[in-house]
Amino acid sequence: MNTAIDTLLEILDLEKLEENLFRGRSPQVGWQRVFGGQVIGQALVAASRTVVEERQVHSLHGYFLRPGDPSVPIIYDVDRIRDGGSFTTRRVVAIQHGQAIFSMSASFQLREEGLEHQIDMPDVPKPDELPSEADLKEKFLSVAPENVRKYWERERPIELRPIDLTHYFSKEKLPPQQYVWVRATGELPTDERIHQCVLAYASDMTLLDTSLFPHGTSVFSPKIQAASLDHSMWFHKPVKADEWLLYATDSTLSGGSRGLNRGMLFTERGELVASTAQEGLIRLRKKPEA
Repeated sequence: MNTAIDTLLEILDLEKLEENLFRGRSPQVGWQRVFGGQVIGQALVAASRTVVEERQVHSLHGYFLRPGDPSVPIIYDVDRIRDGGSFTTRRVVAIQHGQAIFSMSASFQLREEGLEHQIDMPDVPKPDELPSEADLKEKFLSVAPENVRKYWERERPIELRPIDLTHYFSKEKLPPQQYVWVRATGELPTDERIHQCVLAYASDMTLLDTSLFPHGTSVFSPKIQAASLDHSMWFHKPVKADEWLLYATDSTLSGGSRGLNRGMLFTERGELVASTAQEGLIRLRKKPEA
């Protein structure tokens, strides 16, 4: 039986249909819609396969246009916008049922030396100082709300170790900050692009929820309609997605039924390897009329 990480690697291994045209599939695990991180990761795979190996992705910017249907394949159409002296630009459109469900632009660069600085990593406990997912399940799932329990019981290709669990068990209003250690649940191939695509997949996890911390609610609440609207990511350094990375996120604002979230991914050594930003829908559901 395949593990969750085996399944993730399979769905990231897109089928080439024609030059610039690829087909991806979704895991059949009972989801009602395709996970946003899957579409980001697959779109990045499609773009990467049209770029020479010497150039690595340094940024991507995507818009979620329609919910994805897990029961049918997704077609990824790559537009080779530009191949410059140092940078390569690609545009990818993900299509289902004849309609675009996601669009993304990505830029690739030859590695160069230059000025360097970075912000310090937050001072938080290391992952080996925190309970594992197995420990969390054994200790807390029996008292967790049903939808939270179902989320944590599902086998995932990405392991999460939150610094603080208050958000999952309380309606307490919290500062709009979240710290979670993340890593793939198994060893990945040495291909750097695989690690980038797995990290792109993982980057959609926990990010949107940060904008709900100050309101004492979460994406699990039946009163909240939540969905990712867009997603941006910057890759600063080579990354190993099967080693622990601290995902430090904050939310600068919520309003207009949207929440703005930012994220930084640090190695255990404190190196900032990637950054993210996302605006998400956080609409209050209307009460049904009596």
